[in-house]
Amino acid sequence: QVQLVESGGGSVQAGGSLTLSCTGSGPTCSNYATGWFRQAPGKEREYVAAISWRVVSQYNADSVKGRFTISRDNAKNTVYLQMNNLKPDDTAVYYCAARNQQYSAASPKSTDYGSWGQGTQVTVSS
Repeated sequence: QVQLVESGGGSVQAGGSLTLSCTGSGPTCSNYATGWFRQAPGKEREYVAAISWRVVSQYNADSVKGRFTISRDNAKNTVYLQMNNLKPDDTAVYYCAARNQQYSAASPKSTDYGSWGQGTQVTVSS
């Protein structure tokens, strides 16, 4: 399993932008598909976006399509989530996660991921 650390969260006004980073440790972490999930207070964890290790597949949840973009820089062992036109409903703790097996495709299912970061808070005010 890989170790993951998220960063880049913060507080912004509606319409603003943030870029989250998820940096993995270990020589093989770039071989894992990585996903972003979020959890708002009182709600279940929700899938946001995922990207395969080769950037072959990407999935964005309907609620963020056209506003959020996932990308990765394997040389830096980092996956990014660019978030534009943020809305108050985007307020949540954002988690990144790596799939259980190397060389797997991206997946929207949280149960397909075995390594999770500690989360970073995103707060969007109206």
